[in-house]
Formats: sequence, C-alpha cells, structure tokens
Amino acid sequence: MKKELENRDDIYQLVSQFYIKLLQDDSIKHFFDEMVQNDSLEAHLQVLVDFWDNMLFYTGSYRRNAMRPHLLLNQTKPFLAEHFTTWLHHFNTTVDTLFIGDVAHATKTRALSIATVMELKVNQL
Repeated sequence: MKKELENRDDIYQLVSQFYIKLLQDDSIKHFFDEMVQNDSLEAHLQVLVDFWDNMLFYTGSYRRNAMRPHLLLNQTKPFLAEHFTTWLHHFNTTVDTLFIGDVAHATKTRALSIATVMELKVNQL
C-alpha cells in the first residue's frame, strides 16, 4: 500500500529502489560502474538520503555541492539528453510506486528541476 513520503526512512526506501532500476538499465548503468566496483553504493545512497532530506524537509543535512561530482563525471562519461529522460522516468516511477501525497508530488517536481538544471550545466561545457 502506498503511503505519504514522510521521513529519512522513506527517502532511503525511495533512493534504494530507484538505484535498483538505474543499475538494471543498460542505457544508464555505466555511470555507476565505479561506485559499484568500489563497493561505495551504500555510502552514495546515504548522501542521497541527506540530499533529499534537505530538499524536502529543509533539515540542513546536506552541505555539499551536488553539481560538482556530476560535472566531473560528465568529463569522462558524457551525459546525453536521453540519460536525463531515463533518470527522470525511473525516479518518477519509483516515487509513484511507493508514495502518494503532496511531498511525493513535490519530490517529482524537484527532480525535474534538478535534471533540467544539470542538463543545462553539462551542456555549457
């Protein structure tokens, strides 16, 4: 049964399920090869929980530059428009599968904004 997205545990469930989809998608999983090989996926998921906890609940739990690692990755594994489309599709379907309500909707809206800004920034290089 779907529920409201309410806390860090819910965010962890969201990002964990989202990354399962990303890692099963041949069109996008190559971006995560190094993370998986270095066994740092769990650490990355915790960073994502901090990020989304801050984005959705304004906790101050994330104090990094979210754009920087993506810009660095783009130098060796360029992001294409279809990658952003795929990322957003998997994110939105994961949210829709697990959650309902205003916060779930806001999460998808913020994800669209993030993907749009990131795509604009990587294309400036």
